[in-house]
Amino acid sequence: MENMNKPLIGISIGDINGIGPEIILKALQDKKFAKYCDFIIYGSTKVLSYYKKALEIEHFDYTNITAFEQSNGKHISVVNFSNEEVNIEPGNATSIAGEIALQCIDLSLSDLKEGRIDALVTAPINKSTIKVPTKDFRGHTDYIRQYFGVNDSLMLMVEDSFKVALATGHVPIRDLHKFIDTKSIVSKLEILNKTLKEDFLINRPKIAVLGLNPHAGDNNLIGKEESEIINPAISIVKDKGILAFGSYPADGFFGAGQFQKFDAVLAMYHDQGLIPFKSFAFSNGVNYTAGMPVIRTSPDHGTAFDIAGKNLANPGSMEAAIFTALDVVRNRKSYKEMTINPLPRSSVGYEQNN
Repeated sequence: MENMNKPLIGISIGDINGIGPEIILKALQDKKFAKYCDFIIYGSTKVLSYYKKALEIEHFDYTNITAFEQSNGKHISVVNFSNEEVNIEPGNATSIAGEIALQCIDLSLSDLKEGRIDALVTAPINKSTIKVPTKDFRGHTDYIRQYFGVNDSLMLMVEDSFKVALATGHVPIRDLHKFIDTKSIVSKLEILNKTLKEDFLINRPKIAVLGLNPHAGDNNLIGKEESEIINPAISIVKDKGILAFGSYPADGFFGAGQFQKFDAVLAMYHDQGLIPFKSFAFSNGVNYTAGMPVIRTSPDHGTAFDIAGKNLANPGSMEAAIFTALDVVRNRKSYKEMTINPLPRSSVGYEQNN
């Protein structure tokens, strides 16, 4: 939505039995967001009312709407997925909660696709309770990529000075070899370089690439993926002008603080990247889906069923996800303005001197 008004941020409620509703309430009751943006929550006023009462949250006002158009001028609006009664069971994984989560995701994606909202922040879900007709639900990232018909995307974990991307997402360790090849790593590095430049306004991003095996293969003694797959991919993108370096042994790379010398890190698999990231930035980390025509962020944690409904959830990561979404909205607009009419290269001086 390119207009003079404040950005409109959508928030899908996530699993109603997890901490999603709690961190939404806690984050949005802070008046600091009022001057930056407005919100549409895709969820249920009944769910929010339940948690407001249970958590004794007083300062949270919203408007119940049935259509996007009714949100105009309202700081916080709620679109109900249904007017039926909702069975809320904090801490329990239920199929009903999974159905509600998916309905709210679909509602929000429809508005995102039509440009009715500027960005989407997704609260945590429980993947095991979400059923889709075609195949197993592997998470927001894959689902959103397929929804928008994008061939490749990238899970990028974001903190102010620390960014970690994943070459593979939610796949079993035993299947990693099926997803790691030179072509896919080249694609991930191209997406990462593009998003660092356009979404985070880093002019010449430096990217570190981790190896797959212990000690990055130790000169082929522990594995050959580095020499046969990963390093050739680095060479290919370097020839395209991308500043990629590696491959680095993951343990020493993080242990020695080498990540501080780079703008982002490409890890080969989920835990290789997320364990160090969450160790450094668990309370304010953000999951960003890079490589998409739309903007989607999420807190970097899950449903936390063990503390759901107990008023123990920290809203820091949700707040960071909202601010990251706002930053990318602004950065994409700035990048577009900077590059839409680049100055033509003049040959006048050359001709005069020859």
